[in-house]
Amino acid sequence: MTSNNIIDVNEVDFEYKVIAFSQNIPVLVDFWAEWCGPCLSLSPLLEKIVNSSEGRFRLARVNVDKNPNLVEMFNVHNIPLVKAFSKGQAVSEFVGNQPENFVRDFISKIAAPDTLDLEIEKGIGMLVQGNWSESEQIFKSVMDTKPDSPAALLGLSKAYLAQGKADMALAILNDFPTSREYASAQFLLPFAQTLQKQQQKSFPQENDLDTAFINNIRLAGFGKIQSALDGLLDILRKDKHYRGKLAQEVILSLLEILGKDSEISKEYRKELATILF
Repeated sequence: MTSNNIIDVNEVDFEYKVIAFSQNIPVLVDFWAEWCGPCLSLSPLLEKIVNSSEGRFRLARVNVDKNPNLVEMFNVHNIPLVKAFSKGQAVSEFVGNQPENFVRDFISKIAAPDTLDLEIEKGIGMLVQGNWSESEQIFKSVMDTKPDSPAALLGLSKAYLAQGKADMALAILNDFPTSREYASAQFLLPFAQTLQKQQQKSFPQENDLDTAFINNIRLAGFGKIQSALDGLLDILRKDKHYRGKLAQEVILSLLEILGKDSEISKEYRKELATILF
């Protein structure tokens, strides 16, 4: 298969199609041969990945039998050999028929950043800063181009929840696509479901802890996440098993909204662990 991003190159056009081209977009060079069994397995995998990359890098294939000068120039002793070129230079390589997760990880380290990925990072940054409305608009913008982006769906769910939009968040979370973001989406469900009950006035209020709990849910729905976390931790100090593990699960939901790696989340996680253990 050939396309603008999957090409065959030789000794005549290698300088232009690989070296010069890599000044703008990274190029993977696949050194292969028709008699090489592992090559015939690796090449389709490389093609599949490049076809799904939306132009973030190019795949250039070199038949070693037809291009001995390139074999000598790049010290090709074993095939399949994949070399990555960026800014006119070879920057990385691997040898042999590697599994898909290895190849994807290798490529992720050299591929040009996708503009949508940068927008998603910006949206996540807005979430960390508590700019809920701005992050919502960013994630919606990403989804205008890529409506099935799990990262954008997750970010939008968080932005909705921090603005009290429980129904809109649950519409996403209850039908979240299988992806690496799926587990994070599941962490959001306890808060989303409880927030919806609070708004529908269907959460039971049988004692003072219930009243305190639902007030903290309301605070979180107004975007006052840290205040809600302080209140929920106080509830756990009084009853570690409040309504099963609901208070604990809602706390984990709120920490997910703040971002697992944020310094604020880390501090609250330490406090939660101190209370529970």
